[in-house]
Amino acid sequence: MQEILNEMHRWMSEYMKSFYSDNADVQQGILIKEKHTGYVTANCIELAKSLNFSKHDTQLAEIIGLFHDVGRFRQYSLYKTFNDADSEDHADLGVKVIEELDIFKKLSAVDYEIVKFAIQQHNKKNVAPTNDERKILFTKVIRDADKLDIYRVLEPFLAQDKAEQMPHFIKNEGVFNANVSPDFVENFITGNQADYRKIRTNGDRKIVRLMWIYDINFAWTMKKIVERDYIDKIIENLPHDEKIAEGVKRLRDYVNSVVVR
Repeated sequence: MQEILNEMHRWMSEYMKSFYSDNADVQQGILIKEKHTGYVTANCIELAKSLNFSKHDTQLAEIIGLFHDVGRFRQYSLYKTFNDADSEDHADLGVKVIEELDIFKKLSAVDYEIVKFAIQQHNKKNVAPTNDERKILFTKVIRDADKLDIYRVLEPFLAQDKAEQMPHFIKNEGVFNANVSPDFVENFITGNQADYRKIRTNGDRKIVRLMWIYDINFAWTMKKIVERDYIDKIIENLPHDEKIAEGVKRLRDYVNSVVVR
């Protein structure tokens, strides 16, 4: 497996660099995605080790982290956007890329299906039903590893005074003010996942990121999020509102219950 993994790292490194551009905006986006790939891969390894995965399963988690966003690069090449709603679901596109690569045929049939399932489901609002517990396990690992790094990527831009500085390939079209749309407030109070496609304000964007907390699967991930102060930094920049305060209390109680498990 290690030889296959080394070959995959070489391929992915060359593949990402093949999208480098003289256009400053495009290059910024590609470099952010390249760095994100590295962090998510490292998160997958660390999380797998915290769960006492075998060497083989840790390497499998590493492969999933390495290729989880491979579809992003073809997405930008085809559609000139990283917005799934305006193009194609990047995880589905990533599976198409993987299915074209001979290198993945070197994996066992079981491992190959796990990799494809986890990558395809890593960004979905709800994971597709399956009776395969290993598929679910590795999907949970990549979803946690991905969210953990997206908090890092977005952290500088969540404050109101930084909203307009958000790169064009990260932000959705909309009004960049601190208000939160009523539907997002209700989701925050009830703990239901918000639909990021309906984001209209920077306040909505913050609520979506906070609601991700309810979709974190492992205490290891939650502890990292708390240690890095991602939650408090977002909350500090929310509007002062009684309903939002109710959602904040609910969220903090939930986080405390997970961290002390």
